[in-house]
Amino acid sequence: MNIPKFVSEDVPLFNSLFNDLFPNIEMQESNNEQFLATIEAEIKKAGLVVKPEQIRKVVQLYDSKNTRHGNMLVGTSMSGKSTCWKILKNTLNTLFKDNPKKYPQVKHEVLNPKSIDLKELFGYVDGNLEWHEGVLSSMMSRLCKEESEAQRWMILDGPVDTLWIESMNTVLDDNKVLTLLNGDRISLPPQVGLVFEVEDLAVASPATVSRAGMIFLNLNDLGWRPYFQSWLAAKVK
Repeated sequence: MNIPKFVSEDVPLFNSLFNDLFPNIEMQESNNEQFLATIEAEIKKAGLVVKPEQIRKVVQLYDSKNTRHGNMLVGTSMSGKSTCWKILKNTLNTLFKDNPKKYPQVKHEVLNPKSIDLKELFGYVDGNLEWHEGVLSSMMSRLCKEESEAQRWMILDGPVDTLWIESMNTVLDDNKVLTLLNGDRISLPPQVGLVFEVEDLAVASPATVSRAGMIFLNLNDLGWRPYFQSWLAAKVK
């Protein structure tokens, strides 16, 4: 849970501290060959270049989602945030066809919370005391009421600010409940998860950060070559 949060420069420092505290113990990484091979196949199917760093981030997101229902992909544009969750989703759907008891089917919906104002996001009561449903709350309610064993991911792709993210704290903690202004409560079942795509957490409170799993994607891990190689391969075709 700690390694995914670190920038590249902090990983060697953490490993040194770990080895000092627990000498002669090696941290074992995921060794599921079928899972890793499917990730690589899905990356190739998407017309992208296979990079070990990208595969590692997909595995980290998968591990984090197995322990937390709310996770944040943090990184600048072009660092591979969208690619990370899309490849994981496609990988799980592919594995589900072969082994439905071990891997879940995944569906998703995407919303940019900053594309609308706060009232339209969570709902509001107008001057006539009539309740108007919010976009986020209606989406969450629909996903939570769906009677299916498939995982449903809410992708919140937009900047985090104190105006809307603080209202999500009760959803991100163990209560997993969103309380609306009209008194309605939306409870998240185990099949529903939240994935945030954010550039940084400069204005997020410690309460929010501590509630979510963090996966940091460093722009320098990919560099410019994979983008050029993918573009060139598409042109050659």
